[in-house]
Amino acid sequence: MSEKRRTLRWIRLDNAAKIYPAARRRNWSNVFRQSVTLYEEVDVEVLKSALEITVKRFPSIAARLRKGVFWYYLQQVEKAPEIKNEYSFPLSFMSGEEMRQCAFRVIVYHERIAVEFFHSLTDGNGALVFLKTLTAEYLEQKYGISVPSEYGVLDRKQKPQPDELEDCFPKNKGAVPTSRRDTDAWRLSGEVQTDGFLNLTCFQIPVKAALELAHKYNCTLTIFLSAVMMQALLNLQNEKNPNIKRQKRIKLLIPVNLRTLFPSNTLRNFAMYTVPEIDPRLGEYTFEEICKVVYHKMGSEITQKHMSSVIATNVNDEENPLVRVIPLPIKNMVMKAVFNSVGERKSCLTLSNLGQVKLPEVMHQYIKRMDFILGVQAAAPYNCGMLSYKDTVYINFIRNICEPELERHFFKVLREMGLEVTVESNKRWEV
Repeated sequence: MSEKRRTLRWIRLDNAAKIYPAARRRNWSNVFRQSVTLYEEVDVEVLKSALEITVKRFPSIAARLRKGVFWYYLQQVEKAPEIKNEYSFPLSFMSGEEMRQCAFRVIVYHERIAVEFFHSLTDGNGALVFLKTLTAEYLEQKYGISVPSEYGVLDRKQKPQPDELEDCFPKNKGAVPTSRRDTDAWRLSGEVQTDGFLNLTCFQIPVKAALELAHKYNCTLTIFLSAVMMQALLNLQNEKNPNIKRQKRIKLLIPVNLRTLFPSNTLRNFAMYTVPEIDPRLGEYTFEEICKVVYHKMGSEITQKHMSSVIATNVNDEENPLVRVIPLPIKNMVMKAVFNSVGERKSCLTLSNLGQVKLPEVMHQYIKRMDFILGVQAAAPYNCGMLSYKDTVYINFIRNICEPELERHFFKVLREMGLEVTVESNKRWEV
């Protein structure tokens, strides 16, 4: 065995990452995408060079998924993966064999650099640091500029820091775990694309106008757009099932970046969720009421005390001595059953907002836009990721069904509020 191979770092999966390999299935892998679109065509050779340097700075992200006796683990890759050309649609299935080679992809399409991550590697915020750093290295090599190490751009000459590789869940668990009991949500449905094609629709709205509306309802942009999504879901359920007594709860799963609550520089998964809901059986909701529901739910749950309690529930299971010695195949069966019963059944879809993306000033003249795309859920047809860059909010819907019904209602709600909306889609035209 070579000295290089012996020194490759291996890392235990963090607490949140353990569920993802177990929950995988033949037609679904939990993968998400982040991308930058430049003003000029990507120079692939320069990007290859930039990637070779960047992967050495991120041993927990530039990694392959390996299987142990009791748990999966990550092993640092020896070299950067080959850069791929764009597929006909984003987030194509990542096979087990592919993950055993490298659990992320770098994909180029004209001016766009996209990176797709298996969720066991990192969360949206960790992935954003990787993408920013890769892009900074590319711009330095391509244009001879100097990009300062700020706003999430890491120094590629610096060795990986121990706190960047830390599993921050165990040390932040509370003394009292919370209950996993929850009510089921309304499930969207439709005609599934038989060939695995994923439909992507991007809504672009002006940040300034959206913020003005959010402030009108005394809420943040995330709360406002969450309320818009809940209103669209409510309208769609009314259309499909006018009998209010037979309707189900409208619930959104909203990821919370725990780095804003607990001191952490980790590049691994460090997020939990809050799930605002409305029950249509209670009567009609005004948009202002929906905003208040989301506001108070997020206000009461996005606290250190509540999140530490949620963390304790998950960490206690992992630390159970009996769980530790159960062989991996049995663990996988149990975790998949838990994921199926209390995971995706409890919300209509995930709405993840990375917020306003900040970059070193020198990078802005080269970067036209940025995007965040979640993969669809395992048992539900939709998901939605968003971020703001410069003066635009980019809201990416992805679905594996044919009918764009939710997008239609979401667009209608935005337009009724007077927002200017630009819509892009990868819709296929049948010949």
